[in-house]
Amino acid sequence: MPRLQSLTGFFALAFLAWLFSENRRNIHFRTVLPGLALQVILALFLLKFPGSREIFLGLNQAVQALEESTRAGTAFVFGYLGGGDLPFDPEIPGASYILAFRGLPLVLVMSALSALFFYWRIIPVVVNGFSWILQRAMAIGGVEGLGSAANVFVGMVESPLLIRPYLSQISRSALFTLMTCGMATIAGTVMVLYASLLRHAIPDILGHLLIASIVSAPAAITVSKLMIPETSFSDQSPVKVPRGADSVMDAVTRGTLAGIELLLNIVALLVVFVALVHLLNMLLAYLPYYAGEPITFQRLLGYIMAPVTWLMGIPWAEAPAAGALMGTKTILNEFLAYLDLAALPQGTLSERSRLIMVYAMCGFANLGSLGIMIGGMGAMVKERRPEIVALGLKSIVAGTLATCMTGCLMGLLY
Repeated sequence: MPRLQSLTGFFALAFLAWLFSENRRNIHFRTVLPGLALQVILALFLLKFPGSREIFLGLNQAVQALEESTRAGTAFVFGYLGGGDLPFDPEIPGASYILAFRGLPLVLVMSALSALFFYWRIIPVVVNGFSWILQRAMAIGGVEGLGSAANVFVGMVESPLLIRPYLSQISRSALFTLMTCGMATIAGTVMVLYASLLRHAIPDILGHLLIASIVSAPAAITVSKLMIPETSFSDQSPVKVPRGADSVMDAVTRGTLAGIELLLNIVALLVVFVALVHLLNMLLAYLPYYAGEPITFQRLLGYIMAPVTWLMGIPWAEAPAAGALMGTKTILNEFLAYLDLAALPQGTLSERSRLIMVYAMCGFANLGSLGIMIGGMGAMVKERRPEIVALGLKSIVAGTLATCMTGCLMGLLY
């Protein structure tokens, strides 16, 4: 029954995307149907392929190595605040862990490593390979294929930079596809950060996050082509990924400086969003209790998003809690949602439900990310800024539908 629920939800979410379409008569099913099939094939291959378990374990060991290496740097700079030896005995276990000094600096290390892997042509080879699969399977253009594939590994602003010369020329549909892919995936820099936060709550978490981002790429293309179909010819010629640096030290320096900007953005957004939620909950506390409990922002979001999480295959008894996570992810950001997931009391969600939510929340589709996207892409192609702004809210809806479809697949396979 739960798997049938997830299967129904998979097609129901695609139907919702069709309902939101601005041109239903011109939908190209040569792109949409292979896109649905590609999601299933990728999920089956990555999750059920012999040896996938061992790959997951290897990725988790890589997360541990990165955490230890980052702690060596933070302990040297920040002392015991960054994970060094404590000058006192803590009365509460874990009280010495300070997110800003221990968890978030991992973004700096990952940003530098990403730039280094770009310079060594490791990421470009993988991106070009995935781009080739997307182009051949879904009949999309070379610019769309490269931009969509790059979103699996880099952020929603970095990936358009790879195809910046083409942004002024691509169609409205292709532009929307790139925006949707940015909303439906997460960057490798924060992927490792989320894995470090959830590693003790969910086994093999980094592998699941990586698979979620990969599977959500064709899901995003499918949803975007349902909502804004292509009406012009797509150039199929391949596009090369630039190297991005002149030397190893240049790559490390550029990556670190880019990571500082990302780190500051994360810190600022966390402070503001947590404060705003707390303020809103203080206001809602004046309302009468419902079902013997105070009304909070999280509870309201849970009721609104519960039907969506039920469609993904989560039992109705767990749907309000899962809906609250999904609502937090959509209205605020996925970082806060993953923190809430890690802090859920034991038994609130089953292991299967937790996994579904890991996949469903693995995307940047939220209002804060929309501001970043509009600012970044609008600066790259100023003449199309009004069009990017007009497509912004639609891209959040499309990105959310895409990650929820990926959540349905996980509910179907587990």
